[in-house]
Amino acid sequence: MFGWKKQKQSAGTRALPEHIAIIMDGNGRYAKQRNRPRVNGHYEGMQNVKRITRHASDIGIKYLTLYAFSTENWSRPKSEVSYLMKLPGDFLGAFLPELIEKNVKVVTIGNGDSLPRHTVKAVAEAVEKTRDNTGLTLVFALNYGGRDELVKGIREIAEEVSAGKLDIEDISQATVDRHLYTKHMPEPEMMIRTSGEYRLSNFLLWQSSYSELFFTDTFWPEFTADELDEMISQYQKRSRRFGGLDEEEV
Repeated sequence: MFGWKKQKQSAGTRALPEHIAIIMDGNGRYAKQRNRPRVNGHYEGMQNVKRITRHASDIGIKYLTLYAFSTENWSRPKSEVSYLMKLPGDFLGAFLPELIEKNVKVVTIGNGDSLPRHTVKAVAEAVEKTRDNTGLTLVFALNYGGRDELVKGIREIAEEVSAGKLDIEDISQATVDRHLYTKHMPEPEMMIRTSGEYRLSNFLLWQSSYSELFFTDTFWPEFTADELDEMISQYQKRSRRFGGLDEEEV
């Protein structure tokens, strides 16, 4: 394990990222390569959520956001969707005691209205039992879509304008931020996608504007703590200019 907590930020080397977001892709292809049903890939993927969460907590990451189920995933076969809706309950039922012990706080982002009652109940219990924890915040994006999130925010802002609570001239980026699911957390410094795909797939579209992007051919169930460490090491060497110039270019 790298000694990031002791590392001082210097030119060309920055501190540990506060927020990492991951598109956990490749569960189905992982299973197919092994002649197993797709749901087995999702099961193994959830086991890896445990491993990566433990590691992120141990090295001092403050926020870990995982793309668990998108608004587009409802188009998958009904049996697969049913299994995916069952996973949060199974996962949290087995892992919640350890999350509590490790001081991990569980939160969710996305539209919960369309989720099955048993899924909502399992997630709500985890959120409630960890609400006062102060370590890693583990964020599950469930029934989440970046465009859906922006439309929701636009509607809320329009309602404020219509009600006379907000002037159009006062709408700013901060106004939009306040109407996102992620309003209580920092934007992700790192965005990771596994399985060899090179797109964001409607994930944190507004929030990832200046995220450092990392892609790997590794399927999510096989993505290791060592690979995450290597990506963090690469992140620390990158120059984040946010549209400006770094000191060497001035």
